[in-house]
Amino acid sequence: MEPGDTIIDGGNEWYENTERRMVDASASGLLYLGMGVSGGEDGARHGPSLMPGGAHRAYLNIHHILEKVAAQVDDGPCVTYIGEGGSGNFVKMVHNGIEYGDMQLISEAYDVLKNAGGLGNEELAEIFGEWNRGELESFLIEITSDIFRVEDEETGNGHLVDKILDKTGMKGTGKWTVQQAAELSIAAPTIAASLDSRYMSGLKEEREEAAEIFKKEGLKEEINNLCTRDEFLRAKSMEKGWGLNLGELARIWKGGCIIRAVFLDRIKQAYQRNPGLANLLVDPEFAREMVQRQAAWRRVVGLAIQKGISVPGMSASLQYFDTYRRGRLPANLVQAQRDYFGAHTYERIDRPGSYHTEWSKLARKARV
Repeated sequence: MEPGDTIIDGGNEWYENTERRMVDASASGLLYLGMGVSGGEDGARHGPSLMPGGAHRAYLNIHHILEKVAAQVDDGPCVTYIGEGGSGNFVKMVHNGIEYGDMQLISEAYDVLKNAGGLGNEELAEIFGEWNRGELESFLIEITSDIFRVEDEETGNGHLVDKILDKTGMKGTGKWTVQQAAELSIAAPTIAASLDSRYMSGLKEEREEAAEIFKKEGLKEEINNLCTRDEFLRAKSMEKGWGLNLGELARIWKGGCIIRAVFLDRIKQAYQRNPGLANLLVDPEFAREMVQRQAAWRRVVGLAIQKGISVPGMSASLQYFDTYRRGRLPANLVQAQRDYFGAHTYERIDRPGSYHTEWSKLARKARV
C-alpha cells in the first residue's frame, strides 16, 4: 500500500483495537476507518446502515461510494461520519446492545402471549403483523410475525419455531456494551437483563434438571398450555471528544440495520427539539406517553410474575423508569450503612459538605 491509501475494517471490532490500528497505520502514512455495518443478509443485498469512524480525510475520500452502498430512506442514505477514533465501532457495539434488548423484550411478549394468554402460532403471527402495521413497525417485529407462520418441513408436523432449541448464541458485542456501561457508570438494565437471559439460556441441561426437581417438590407452573442507549453514547462521546450527533445516529438506523424502526424518527425529532436532552424520558412527548402507558406496562409485568413467566427485560426497564422518575430514593440508607461500617462519609440534604457519624456510639446512647 502507498501513503494516503485507506484501510476499512467493517467487522464488529473492539473500538480500542481500531484506535491502536489507526496509530499504527498513520505511522506508515495510511488512513484507517473502523466502520460498523448492520443489516444482515437483507442489508447485504439491498443496503445496510453504515457507521464509519476514524480519519475524516478517509471518509471524505470514499463518502460518495458509501452513500450509494447504504440503505436509502426518506431523509437520505443511512450513513454519516460518526467521529474520530474508534467511534464507529463503539456506536455499532451500542447498536448491537440495543438489538439484544429489543429481541429480549419481543421474546418476553411472545412468552406472555403464549403461556399466559394461551395464543397459538397463527394468532401470534396475526398479532405481531398487526403491531407491525402500527407505531411498532420495525424489522424485528416484521420478521417475528413471519417466523410464527413457518411450518416444520423436516417433520411436516407443527411450526418450526417450536422445534428450535432454546439456547441463544452471541458474539460478544452485548457483553462489551454492558461492560462499557459499567465503566461509564451508566445504567443499562434492559441490555444487562437480555445478556443475563442469554447466559441463562445456555444452561439448558441444568434448567431441565431444575424443572424436574421443583416439579417433584410440588411447584406448579401457572402457565396456560392451550396452545432495555442515549445516555451511554453521550457519556462516551464526552469522554473521548467524538462529538456524536445522537439525532443523526437515530436517522441512519432507520433503514438497512437490524433495529430499524419507524419509532427511530421520533427519537431523531426529540433530539432536534433539544440537542442537549439528558434522557428521552424527559422529552415532553415521550414523558406524556410514559404517563399514559405505564399502567398497562405494570399490568403485563404483574401478570407475568403471577404466572411465573420470566420477563427480566420488561421488569428491568420498568424498574429503570420507576427509579429515574423519583426525586428521592432509599440510597440515603445505603450511604448511612457505608458510613457506619467503613466511615465512607455522606452528604446532607440541608447543608453542604461531607459528614461522618459514630453510628454505633449514638445508637447505644439512644437505647439507654
